[in-house]
Amino acid sequence: MKFSKKILAGAVAASLAVSAFAPMANAEISASAGVASTYLWRGLDLGSGTPAVSGDLSYSAGGFYTTLWGSSGDTGAGTEWDLGAGYGGSAGMFSYDVSVWNYMYPNGGTMEDQYGDLTEVIVALGLGPVSFSWYENIATEGGDESYRYFTLGYATGPFSFMIGSHTGDDSTEFTHLDISYAYNDNLSFTFSQVVDQDEVLLADGDGVKGKSIDDDLKFVVSYSLPIE
Repeated sequence: MKFSKKILAGAVAASLAVSAFAPMANAEISASAGVASTYLWRGLDLGSGTPAVSGDLSYSAGGFYTTLWGSSGDTGAGTEWDLGAGYGGSAGMFSYDVSVWNYMYPNGGTMEDQYGDLTEVIVALGLGPVSFSWYENIATEGGDESYRYFTLGYATGPFSFMIGSHTGDDSTEFTHLDISYAYNDNLSFTFSQVVDQDEVLLADGDGVKGKSIDDDLKFVVSYSLPIE
């Protein structure tokens, strides 16, 4: 989920956003592949240190887009497939993006193994170097684990800073801080730290509930490459 479902959603929104006053006239198809030292999702190490390989295929036209994203590396839920669609644009320093994402784990033995089992609506806003995003869970298999996730970010040169907060109807609450450095368009480094948690019911990696999450400092190396 994650391409924080995550980070991923923000990256897709940024790459596909178009001017509100000069909409893209032609349709585009793009693809990319990536590898990371572990699957970092909203401050959690879902890969338990296992490297993750991912890829995406996107279609965009006139501000609208749809994206299929897949990744290995989630040791608890198995291979992940995300399907999203949305609309983005910008005017001067202001940018916006609204999208709907569905997350599927067909081989992980989870309840979210079919389309529609786990769905989020994501609203992302930007003003110059400052960004804000709101993730709203609108469908969860079982119906008893609704949640929200908010991020506030700031970028300057190759550095970016983001604080994310996860809150849930099941009292699952934690906050994390990410600091990233983009060496170039392909290679990036991220430090992530859970800075606060309250009755956390999610566990890193193993998918077991009822344990506190790992609040150790995490370091992730990521490399992505567009497919021409």
